[in-house]
Amino acid sequence: MRTDDFDYDLPSGMIAQHPAEPRDACRLLVLDRTSGQIDHRRFGDLLEYLHPGDVLVLNETRVLPARLHGAKDETGGSVELLLLRERYEGAWECLVKPGRRLKPGARIVFAEGRLVGLIVDVLEESGARLVQFTVREGTVLDAIRAIGEVPLPPYITEPLDDPEQYQTVFATDEHSVAAPTAGLHFTEQLLDAVQRSGVHVAKVELDVGLDTFRPVAEDDPEQHPIHTEHFRVPEWTAAAVNAARERGDRVIAVGTTTVRALESAYNEQTRMVEAAEGMTDLYILPGFSFGAIDALVTNFHMPRSTLLMLVSAFAGRDLIMRAYETARAEHYRFLSFGDAMLIV
Repeated sequence: MRTDDFDYDLPSGMIAQHPAEPRDACRLLVLDRTSGQIDHRRFGDLLEYLHPGDVLVLNETRVLPARLHGAKDETGGSVELLLLRERYEGAWECLVKPGRRLKPGARIVFAEGRLVGLIVDVLEESGARLVQFTVREGTVLDAIRAIGEVPLPPYITEPLDDPEQYQTVFATDEHSVAAPTAGLHFTEQLLDAVQRSGVHVAKVELDVGLDTFRPVAEDDPEQHPIHTEHFRVPEWTAAAVNAARERGDRVIAVGTTTVRALESAYNEQTRMVEAAEGMTDLYILPGFSFGAIDALVTNFHMPRSTLLMLVSAFAGRDLIMRAYETARAEHYRFLSFGDAMLIV
């Protein structure tokens, strides 16, 4: 297995810059893993592929307004921070731009002193900075929510009319620096219809990090250092998933982040999903044995990405690449705001 096995040509014109309106009006490529059949539908048709008793699992994390614009305390020069994750109370791992000259001890001021960041360390493993924040009043998170901007992936170059377009309609706590994009296609009306049809809707959390979007640089994907992310599978979700598997009903994961959360909580010995919370570095490559899910709703992913490798592990590399070739020929829209795929 080589990283080149997961490469394909993605013209920039096929990368969606804005979501469909309404959200569930985007296209849906339905891929049958057994027969290899490909059908072309709309996302609003998803309900036709769900059965009463199935469990649809969503990642309910919300995107934090993690991009902060400030100034160096000494010179007034502009600085941009991208918060990655909170290491401990008030201290965040951040990407800093420009960061080369900002060493431990440097102070950054935001919003005329409402928020102040002190660089306390340069993290050798990532090149990021550890920044300790203090606030004039309230909490650090309150200040971040007030002055921060929702970060968008670098391939989305056009501004959004509304930052909520990059949030799912079911998002709750703000912990992610990127959206669980497969969930962006759902409307409240579609979710209501799903539940009225007898399909159970369950939730997990996985805090999406920027490494999710980074292509694999190594020739051998097994040498790629996988990112770690915080996840939580609550007791109710674990019970719903296990009950569905016992009944012979299906568990449909919405998004690769949901897959990683559920499979991280799966106990191979008991063959059950357990309530769990912690950090996961689960790296899913072809050859992985899935224990928690039966179907997957996902987007069309970047070439050479760990996400493309994950869906290839679920459906088979050759079948996925054939589906991607079909999607390109049929002018599907790719990546975060693009069209969707249902793998059954």
